[in-house]
Amino acid sequence: MAEIRLTQLSHGGGCGCKIAPSVLESILSGAKEKMPFPNLLVGAETSDDAAVYKLNDSQAIVATTDFFMPIVDDARDFGRIAATNALSDIYAMGATPIMALAIVGMPVNSLPLETIRDILDGGESVCREAGIPLAGGHSIDAPEPIYGLVALGVVHPDQLKRNCDARDGDVLILGKGLGVGVLAQAMKKGVLDDAGYAALIGSTTQLNTVGAELAALSGVHALTDVTGFGLLGHLLEICKGSGLTAEVEMATVPVIAEARPLAEQGYGPGAIERNWASFGAHVRFADAVPEWQRRLLADPQTSGGLLVAVAPEQADAVLARFKERGFGYAAVIGSLRQGEPLIDVR
Repeated sequence: MAEIRLTQLSHGGGCGCKIAPSVLESILSGAKEKMPFPNLLVGAETSDDAAVYKLNDSQAIVATTDFFMPIVDDARDFGRIAATNALSDIYAMGATPIMALAIVGMPVNSLPLETIRDILDGGESVCREAGIPLAGGHSIDAPEPIYGLVALGVVHPDQLKRNCDARDGDVLILGKGLGVGVLAQAMKKGVLDDAGYAALIGSTTQLNTVGAELAALSGVHALTDVTGFGLLGHLLEICKGSGLTAEVEMATVPVIAEARPLAEQGYGPGAIERNWASFGAHVRFADAVPEWQRRLLADPQTSGGLLVAVAPEQADAVLARFKERGFGYAAVIGSLRQGEPLIDVR
């Protein structure tokens, strides 16, 4: 069988496959009311990263599902990225993963079985790195390759971190650099060099294990991870849930070094425009912010960094934890203040 590029078999890739924020909100509008289950600590009402159900006074179970189509052509790398991305939602709640199940949809008549095995092996390798079993799953014959995980974790109810509990005066810290969508699109167009590909894989396969550590810090009030809606889309969810205005300092927002020149040249997936159409009305830019930076803030991040809202006196401690765990791009990017749910970028 002739060599097949995984990205040619799908109409989208990675978290860029997500339904647009505004469309998703319309679809789920009737499901966002608080459900009448007192032990359901987190449901769909705040667009958080995972559902959380309290088992007892010291344990809550965290559950999430995440899957998508290939963002890269290397089968094992695709599996690794998809698994890392799924587990990130557990870490973003301040929890520790305990088990995962695989979600597999593959065009078995057009994709070599060895390629499918490599995708699954890549996902299993990430679960081993996270110290959890990949205990089963479900597979179907599908027209496009799809892979991801159902991930389960545990957290003490008192250390649960939601995206709607940020406070006035909190500092915003981002754990990874932006530019994943830019790098992925450059790869599809055949202009991404080896260094760029290495940067893409390095970012998207770095587990956000630091989330459980951050949750133990008293000054950390809210956590989420930045994925398909871009930095501004997920930050806006924090603002809406917490009733606050965000101020973002563009000069301090970290950008993956290999992605910057590509972003300046205009590379980036179509999901950028889709994201802007959904939340652009809630963002105000200073005139000095150039177009390429505005687009980068809406770039869909597959397996992106944690976004932390923390009391100012604990910001250095959060940055130190990120740096100790190898998150070299971690940086303070702004702050939150009282006001309507808007984002000011300057």
